[in-house]
Amino acid sequence: MDANVKQILKGNWNILKGKFKQQYADLTDDDLHYAEGKEDELVGRLQKKLGKTKEETEKLIYSMK
Repeated sequence: MDANVKQILKGNWNILKGKFKQQYADLTDDDLHYAEGKEDELVGRLQKKLGKTKEETEKLIYSMK
């Protein structure tokens, strides 16, 4: 996982979570649950739910920061 994406998740996840909920109404709180050190699991859940590749999901997170 890109180190920049990890930093974004650690520092701004509550803001990003709101943006994801606005843009993707079908995401649940479980889909968006973040625990420090488990960034890969979060990206995996988003990837599966949104039907995107890992790289696309990371770019999406980076673009929402």
